[in-house]
Amino acid sequence: MPANKNAGKHPSYKKRNMSEEAREHKQEYDKKFSAKPEQVEKRVESNTARRKAKANGKDIKGKDYDHAVGGFVKTATNRGRKEKSRLKK
Repeated sequence: MPANKNAGKHPSYKKRNMSEEAREHKQEYDKKFSAKPEQVEKRVESNTARRKAKANGKDIKGKDYDHAVGGFVKTATNRGRKEKSRLKK
């Protein structure tokens, strides 16, 4: 797969006042994280479920596949869910 030429140029980086160094660090981290076997497995599962749902004629526009629930939920719900790893201590 070709390198993402737009990586690090998203408007949200400016909004967050990220320095060039911070942006590069985030790109490195994201690349390593995406390559982890667990993440690859989740992505494969999600892509398979999406393909299957579309083939069956389900309307999944604006929805993400949720690994915890095992089905499609609204994007905001899936990305906003509180997990133990994200809770402040």
